Amino acid sequence: MVSTEIRNEIEEDCGQVPSWIENLSEPASDHSWKLVRDLEFGETELSAREKALIGVGVAAAIGCPYCTHFHKEDARMESVTEVELEEAVNLASTTQYFSTVLHGMEVDLDGFVEETTEIVEYIEKQQAAAGAD
Repeated sequence: MVSTEIRNEIEEDCGQVPSWIENLSEPASDHSWKLVRDLEFGETELSAREKALIGVGVAAAIGCPYCTHFHKEDARMESVTEVELEEAVNLASTTQYFSTVLHGMEVDLDGFVEETTEIVEYIEKQQAAAGAD
């Protein structure tokens, strides 16, 4: 159960205290809300729009209907279009897909990192050359 101070803060921020807040155990209850407040709702390096799209992608990838619903609504409040939501979910699915392939086939991580470095260097050279034209 959250403290009276945090309960009041949540009610002021959200218009009510969501029922799931009661499921947060001590001593993490106040801290749990502060994570949401500071990371999701607070001023950070990412815009609210970017955070909402990340939330949608992660929620879809982990298959959580609660998080998917919340983050889609959050994204819509940030003027994210349905096409952008679709793209975020599709990007999450490709990450999950290739992660499954890489893990399932036990691809060598050091070799993967080396190849990725080489690919990035190649692309950066191509982009620099295109910019010089």
